Amino acid sequence: MIDIQDKKECCGCKACEQICPKQSITMNVDNEGFWYPVVNHETCIECSLCEKVCPELVERESITPISSYACYNLDETIRLKSSSGGVFTALAEYVISQQGVVFGARFDKEWNVIHDYTESLSGLDVFRGSKYVQSDIKDSFSKVQSLLKRDKIVLFTGTPCQVSGLKLFLRKEYKNLLTMDFICHGVPSPSIWKSYLKETSPKLDRIKYISFRDKTFGWKKFSLHIQNLNQAKSILEPLNRNLYMKGFLQDLYLRPSCYDCSSKNYTSGSDITVGDFWGIQNEVPEIDDDKGISCILVNTNKGKIIIDKLNLYYKQMELSQIDKYNPALIRSVDKPVKRADFYKSVGSNNTLKILDKYTKMSTVVFLKYKCRGLVKTILQKLGLFELIKKNYKK
Repeated sequence: MIDIQDKKECCGCKACEQICPKQSITMNVDNEGFWYPVVNHETCIECSLCEKVCPELVERESITPISSYACYNLDETIRLKSSSGGVFTALAEYVISQQGVVFGARFDKEWNVIHDYTESLSGLDVFRGSKYVQSDIKDSFSKVQSLLKRDKIVLFTGTPCQVSGLKLFLRKEYKNLLTMDFICHGVPSPSIWKSYLKETSPKLDRIKYISFRDKTFGWKKFSLHIQNLNQAKSILEPLNRNLYMKGFLQDLYLRPSCYDCSSKNYTSGSDITVGDFWGIQNEVPEIDDDKGISCILVNTNKGKIIIDKLNLYYKQMELSQIDKYNPALIRSVDKPVKRADFYKSVGSNNTLKILDKYTKMSTVVFLKYKCRGLVKTILQKLGLFELIKKNYKK
């Protein structure tokens, strides 16, 4: 049975809860705002199904992508509404046109992030755009399985660990399932997000719209935009000024498993991986218009067949041209030394004050932090990181 001794051993995908034949597993929220499985020993029959579907316990094979591209949606309106190049919408629209079903992350009425699905083009809008909060998967895996057994085409989009959890939960391959994950930096705490909203936008019913990747100031300098019915209460702040985004980008309140992610390095089993093509201005400057360029990594033949059908501009790229700007493809972020103190300090009605205190970083420290990550990535690619680490310990 599942027994979490170290919180980094659980990614919160909820595969264990959904697979349990006796409903003996419930997910409890801890003091950091993340959910973890708790087993009812009185009803548990020790079938071990929960262990067999856990991405943290089951080792998966790393694959090499078949092909990789820089791309963007040819519909300019969709592209500007999207976080980067609008790949999700193009893929989702194709699946819906085949009478399929699309799963993704959306906001609920309280502006929590949850997983849900739609079968209509009109329902896609709420799933578009990045949500920098861990989404509650709820019973999505069970719903996916039910739809697949009814021969529905299903597109499931989520974090690499959510895709890993789904694939393990299903325990077999389905021809009518397409999975897409994204280059994941890590998932922030839902409780920190709720605390931030409580202090900045206490009247949740007055919020009209939230975007973590608003392009008012451009794609590269994206903003958190909270549009309120009372315009004076609205927020539009670029990533280097907004306190919530600064905390996220400094890895301050990510889930513990994100600092030691087991779904890195192409092990999630997804058919397609998407992300921002950071560095496009260096690789293909002629297509860099600061409106958003995506990168696509096609991992399976199934993914290749679908990608060829989409309404996208493509330019084939070498994998090395993508991953050198996206170290999160390969390695986990480092846990900040100040993370524990941050959580000790956070209480009711003081989130903004604490965020301001813990996200202040001098230019020198910021550059040192970024360079350290880049050097580590290069050493890992050369196969030298573990050797140096081992000799350093000696």
